[in-house]
Amino acid sequence: MNVKIDTREKFQVITLLDKSFPVNMTDEMQDLLLSCRAGAVKNVVLNLKNAATVDLESAEMLQQVQQDFYDQGYSFVICELQPAVETFLDENEILEFLNVTPTESEAWDIVQMEEIERELLGDEE
Repeated sequence: MNVKIDTREKFQVITLLDKSFPVNMTDEMQDLLLSCRAGAVKNVVLNLKNAATVDLESAEMLQQVQQDFYDQGYSFVICELQPAVETFLDENEILEFLNVTPTESEAWDIVQMEEIERELLGDEE
């Protein structure tokens, strides 16, 4: 699995460089994504702009990872899906459960807004 990791102040951008996201990469990607929570920067933007195909098991893993991030109080946003991947996720009723944005910049905005929201809600407790 080939990925590029770019660490920012509030989040990490992980870009899958491979043209597909097959089932045999699922465990490795899950381990990578979940390991991000151990570092100082725990929010993740996953850029799938290069992936022309995604297997169902990989898509289901992304849904589980996203839920795990939110359960732990961190953000997980997927961006730049290819049209065929977006259609596949929609047809398999997974897209509606994912936090997806058209651009990486919009994903950054979501992470930053969620960080502010968590800070404000934390102050109210």
